[in-house]
Amino acid sequence: MKRKIYNTLEEVIEPSLGIDIVNLGLVYEVCIKEDNDVQIVMTTTSGDSFLAEVIAKEVKRILKQKLTILRNIDINIVTSPRWSADKMTRYAWYALELQPLQN
Repeated sequence: MKRKIYNTLEEVIEPSLGIDIVNLGLVYEVCIKEDNDVQIVMTTTSGDSFLAEVIAKEVKRILKQKLTILRNIDINIVTSPRWSADKMTRYAWYALELQPLQN
């Protein structure tokens, strides 16, 4: 079920960058509780509270639409740890036409 949630979250696009929230590394944790309640811990690229609200609404909408088995969906937007580009997948780097960070 967790994999299905992550796959579905790849449909949620971060508006300012045009890349999905999973590949950007914005989703920190997905926790499935009893009775198919879900808690998602995530952040935003900028800390913008309006952007956080927009993304959280879209996350809830798409999960309710695609995974009807889920009951309550709790989105916890955190500011720590702060998002940084090193959290992005290789796909996000290429989609943004950037060079991945070297470790």
